[in-house]
Amino acid sequence: MPKFTLKQIAAQSGLSLATIDRALHNRGKVHPQTQHRIQQAIADLELLQKAGLAKGRTLYFDVIMHTPDRFRELVREAFSSQIAGFSSFKIQLRFHCSENMTIDEINTVLKKCAVHSHGVILKATNSEQLIPTIDALMKQRVPLVTVMSDIPSSARLRYIGMENVDAGKAAAFLMAKWLRVEKSHIMAITGSKEFIGEQERIEGFVAAMQQFAPQHRVSVVAGGFGLDHLTYQSVTDFLTSHPETDAVYTVGGGNAGILRAFEEQRILINTFIGHDLDRENRALMQAGKIDALIEHNLQLDAQHAFKALLEFHGFIPKTESAAPYSKINIITRYNMTT
Repeated sequence: MPKFTLKQIAAQSGLSLATIDRALHNRGKVHPQTQHRIQQAIADLELLQKAGLAKGRTLYFDVIMHTPDRFRELVREAFSSQIAGFSSFKIQLRFHCSENMTIDEINTVLKKCAVHSHGVILKATNSEQLIPTIDALMKQRVPLVTVMSDIPSSARLRYIGMENVDAGKAAAFLMAKWLRVEKSHIMAITGSKEFIGEQERIEGFVAAMQQFAPQHRVSVVAGGFGLDHLTYQSVTDFLTSHPETDAVYTVGGGNAGILRAFEEQRILINTFIGHDLDRENRALMQAGKIDALIEHNLQLDAQHAFKALLEFHGFIPKTESAAPYSKINIITRYNMTT
């Protein structure tokens, strides 16, 4: 027996009280389409009831990110700006973002979320150590989405962000068109091979360069986690033994450190392509140090993340299919937003 009155179901479905009574109490034949309208009305009432209960509560979403400080600012601004779009709910964001987070520290924060969180938004390395914790959260009905870099073997709800392989291909397309030498040695720099998103960007770039301009050489340099001083050291070490390197594609951060290493070695960069329009990259691009940035809309990522978490709890209706990958944007100094 439904927990709503016949009158409520009739009003929601647009059917008469007599029809509702006959259908729910098996008092005669009811057309299948009518049965479907009644069941849909009950489902809608249940959803409205859940949403009504949620409106009186504060919903805590935990944003956990292993990311450089420069990118943390972008994330905080983007996610905080989208709360107003879900004004029917009292969403409270708790940020746990650091450029030095270890897997153990991330695991500790995740386990605490099992008690007081209504959802988790996670950017972390693709570590097997995190999988049992993520799976346990899902079993305890604490939904989790990954953003920017995925952990595909876990039970997370979904990945939210751009298609990273295609992002790497877009960078390769630009690189192949813009290189001004017959043969170039390109340094493809990743903060860590453990970030699956960064690894996918590198894979897409290397494969596409082989297709678009196979005469150029690509070497992958890993390490630094997007931090200037660590990335500077990795790049310096590489340039010492490969002084012919003359182009850069970097999928993470540490761009100031990269440029400093090249300047100290007095090596000219023919083309420099990076990711993310943060404050540091904006200044470097304006100064002509970076040619292009691959970027996607973090505000839309935040919307999709909030929507997925609210849908999981039944506070908003589920869409037929999840939102697609975030659109890949190409930014130059001439189309930067102010």
